Order: sequence, then C-alpha cells, then structure tokens
Amino acid sequence: FGGIMDWKVPLADVKLGPEEEEVVLSVLRSGWLTMGAVTQDFEKEFAEFVGAKHALAVNNATAALHLACQALDLQEGDEVICPSLTFVATANAIRYTGATAVFADIESADWLCISPEAIEEAITDKTKTIMIMHYAGFACDMPKIMKIAEKYELPVIEDAAHAIGASLEGKALGTWGDVGCFSFFGNKNMTTGEGGMLVTNDDLLAEKARIMRSHGMTTLTWDRHKGHASTYDVVELGYNYRMDEIRSAIGREQLKKLPIGNTRRAELVALYRKLLAKRTPQIKIPFDKERGLSSYHIMPVLLPEGSDKEAVRASMKAQDIQTSWHYPPVHTFSIYGSGAASAEGRLAITDLAAKREITLPLYPSMREEQVEWVVGALKDSLT
Repeated sequence: FGGIMDWKVPLADVKLGPEEEEVVLSVLRSGWLTMGAVTQDFEKEFAEFVGAKHALAVNNATAALHLACQALDLQEGDEVICPSLTFVATANAIRYTGATAVFADIESADWLCISPEAIEEAITDKTKTIMIMHYAGFACDMPKIMKIAEKYELPVIEDAAHAIGASLEGKALGTWGDVGCFSFFGNKNMTTGEGGMLVTNDDLLAEKARIMRSHGMTTLTWDRHKGHASTYDVVELGYNYRMDEIRSAIGREQLKKLPIGNTRRAELVALYRKLLAKRTPQIKIPFDKERGLSSYHIMPVLLPEGSDKEAVRASMKAQDIQTSWHYPPVHTFSIYGSGAASAEGRLAITDLAAKREITLPLYPSMREEQVEWVVGALKDSLT
C-alpha cells in the first residue's frame, strides 16, 4: 500500500497471504483470465454474504455507480440528490449520464451521513433518484430515507463503498435501496486492488446492468467458450466494466477474511475512543450513538473549532503518522461550482465538519501500541 514502509503508522495497510497467492496462481495456470467461472463464483458468494438476489462484479465501484445510474435511465435534465461529503466518484457517476448532482447536507457533526430531512427539502419535479453514501461504514438513516423515497416514488442507489459487512436492523447496507455499489479498492476492508460489485434484488435492473457491463452484448465470451452461445447481438450502448478472474479469485479469499477484519477494526475503534476521550477530550469523535453494525472502514475525528488542520496534519507527518481528509466536499471543486451551492447555506453542516475532519490510521493488523502512538502524536500536535 503506497509508501507504507515510510511511515511509523500508515493510514491503511493491506495483508495478502498465501491463500491469495495460491488462487492467483491457480487462475494463471487455468489459462482463462477474463470474466468466467471464478467471477461467477465470487458473485454468488458475495450475493449470499449481503443477502441480495443479484451481484455483478465490475472493475471498480465507480463503474458500479455508473451502471446503477444508467440502469435507472438517468439522463440530461434529471436531478439526483446526493451528499457532498463523499468521494467525488459518487457525484461523477451521476454526471456521466448527463443528470445533475444536487447536494444535500449531512445529519450533524456526530453523524456524517446525508440527512433525510435535507434530502426531502431538495426534492423537485426534476428529481429522479436519491443516492446516499454510508460514510466510514456507518449507516445512513435508511428507514427514514426509504419512507421519503416511497412517498415521492424515487429509486435509491446506495454508495456502500465503505460499508462491506455493515448492516442496519439486521439487513446489509447496500441492500436497503434499489441498487447497492461496493468498492474493493486497495484501502478497503476487503480488496482486489481495483474492483467493485453491484447488488440488487430487482431482476430488470440486474439484467440492464449485466448487459451494459460488457459492451451491451447479449452473450459473454465465457458463454461462447462453454458452447452456450455461438454469436451475440448488441442491444445497448454498453461499457467495458468487467472484472477479471485474478481479481475475482483474490476477492473470494478476501471475503472469507472480512468478518474477522471488521471485528478487529471495531476493537481498535473502541480503543481509540477510550484513549482520545482521556488524552484529547477536545477532539470530537463522530458516530458515538448506536445505529446498526458498522464496517469501521476509516477513523474520522473532528478537531476543535478554529484548529489549523494542515498544521496538525503536518505535525503528525513529522512524527511518522499518516493521516488523511475524508473529504474535501465535492461542491467545493471547480468542476462542481466551487462552493456556490453551500453559499446558500444548504450545506452548512457539511462545510463545518469538513473543515475540522482528519482521518486517523485504522487497519486490522494495527497494534494497540500504534493506536497509543497516534493518540499521543495527535495530543502533541494540538498543543
């Protein structure tokens, strides 16, 4: 994971073992490297894991989000409500279709997910879809959001890139809405390097996404190789969003390890909370109340109001502790209007939280003493 050897405590770390090595070699020896039987097994196992009827493996979560938007027939003139406190891919996927991303504020400085009330306020006659993002693997208020969606007859896309293994009321995040999209990027709770998954219980949406995933073709190379088809038609303007067999093989092994990894993350977050409360009481730790089971993807904290965030991060870096920022709000980027939306005051909580947020290191192989080092470095950096 980029430059981890340079840090006393890196932001994230990935441990791939002999199991992953063996299955990759097995794929290489098989002679079939593109989307085939291993990918189908991965999709079946992932669908079972989250409790979805359909799972489609893709080359990244952005592709999954784009396919979700396309399957819901979004087009120019349509509006999609989404958070601004997210990775830019959430909003970009909307714009790929020609639709407009309409940003809604987050709930509070304690819960950094999109606010149901803000979603409802943003609905117009142009609104076609709601796209939410489960920040850090903590659940959006899905019961409220689904009630709003039903009231206005709007489909819901869940950006669950952070939320593999997370749930609310016993139901996996990513399966509450019409479509859920997961990420297997190199810093995620389970990784294939690059990769993602689209899940849905809707047969029609699944079929649309499946066809568009591979050039709009009605049959796949694997079908023809196995003799299930001899030719194909092209029925949609599709894309090349396939996942390869090597990544699928890694994904199957990573999925087995995910529950133990998430449990370890939860233990480390509990230790962080205890040490931060004792040593840096001026730091606010979001997601303090209970709402479902998190995947604990990242460890966000909010610095005291008025803190010089870059000075704190530079001080942490000088102590060999890597930090990050999740996220510069999308509405502040030049391509999204450089803050024009928040000037109206609609994103006031997003703006305040983003100014104060830094992300501390968190990964399953992290040691307790490393958590103590991070907290000590943060204490030193605040004084």
